[in-house]
Amino acid sequence: MPFRGRGAGDDGGMIAGPDDERGSADEQGSAVVDFVLVGGLLTVFFLAVIQLTLVLHVRNTLIDAASSGARYGTLADRTPADARERTADLIRTALNADFARDVSTSEASFQGIRTLEVAVRAPLPVIGLIGTGAALEVRGHAAISG
Repeated sequence: MPFRGRGAGDDGGMIAGPDDERGSADEQGSAVVDFVLVGGLLTVFFLAVIQLTLVLHVRNTLIDAASSGARYGTLADRTPADARERTADLIRTALNADFARDVSTSEASFQGIRTLEVAVRAPLPVIGLIGTGAALEVRGHAAISG
């Protein structure tokens, strides 16, 4: 079998028909549309992941502030009012003042132990830090000594 090189008009034995993708006028510009659709979908997905991460950050920050405030309020020379103020200060420092509007304290029994409970009700961030009413509620506990 002799070697036959490709000539100028040789298409390797393949003949392009009217349904061939290389020659179809219907497909022209479809790559741009595909790129825009897939790019838009990936952008929305990426922003949703970022927003979920922000919601989890806000929730964890509120839990930490409530727990720290409860521990601070149970020290020998502190009161529940000090716990509320400490919690609100931590939240204002880490997030903003809107998240520290509704902080309350109460005594509770947790597994038979007297505890100071600090409850924080804050907005649930929906777009950035902008959120709906007091949809997010977290609590922190600390044992009361004495």
